[in-house]
Amino acid sequence: MPSNPAPPLDRLSALLDRFRVRAHLFHAGALCGLTHFDAQPGRAFMHVLRRGEMVLTHPPGSGAPPKIAVSEPTLLFYPRPLAHQFSNAPSEGSDFVCATLDFEGGERHPLVAALPPVLVLPLRSVEGLEPTLALLFAETERLRCGQRLLADRLFEVLLLQLLRWLLEHPEQAGMQAGLIHGLAHPKLAHALTAMHEAPGAAWSLESMALAAGMSRSAFAAEFKQQLGSTPADYLLQWRVSVARSMLLGGASIKSAGEALGYASAASFSRAFALASGLAPRAWLEQQRQA
Repeated sequence: MPSNPAPPLDRLSALLDRFRVRAHLFHAGALCGLTHFDAQPGRAFMHVLRRGEMVLTHPPGSGAPPKIAVSEPTLLFYPRPLAHQFSNAPSEGSDFVCATLDFEGGERHPLVAALPPVLVLPLRSVEGLEPTLALLFAETERLRCGQRLLADRLFEVLLLQLLRWLLEHPEQAGMQAGLIHGLAHPKLAHALTAMHEAPGAAWSLESMALAAGMSRSAFAAEFKQQLGSTPADYLLQWRVSVARSMLLGGASIKSAGEALGYASAASFSRAFALASGLAPRAWLEQQRQA
């Protein structure tokens, strides 16, 4: 008798439920000549080149290629703050829609940290975007009631569709070792999603491996290869990421530690300091001053 297929796995909802993202349309139309976008703390950019061509430039040492030529409809995604500049001939004005994206947690957002400085993806290579882009372009072509609000939500849908595509095509998108590769893995994804959904559970190497359907040794080796960290280190970073969000939202150190599975406020503080370099109270004070 054939075995039952594994149930579908939602690899993104737990991440985006805990660390939300909000999009804000700020430009629709032509860009002519030289256009500069400043890096802003905690802010990402998404641009869709609908028609035309241009050259992107990035500052030295940014981790992004110094210059990229774009000559076809393309999606450009800057997940972290990065100054960038577009140059195109005024007589050949390119048609864009552009939005900022504010990720909860900023650069500490787990998905943001897993992505390269810039993604440059021709629209023809990313399946499934056409209906969303058609709606987005239709909304930006003429003023209608609720236009900006709907366009903002469509950019958020576009981001989710892009992340889905990255999980299905990590090599094609040039993803390095990290969370995207882990979530793309047919077995590791089960353990990662379980940890994301229940960070306060009593996780051990054995229970993580069981969630992935692997032996402990095979799981540990594959996890390190795909994510570039050990399962224990990843779990620590994930718990502390959740803790930061809880503390900024007003949770007490005691309640955050209890929710994340720590036996005492002291053990939670030690784990937090190990991952952050600061105890929770000192880190929270630093954030408030910033």
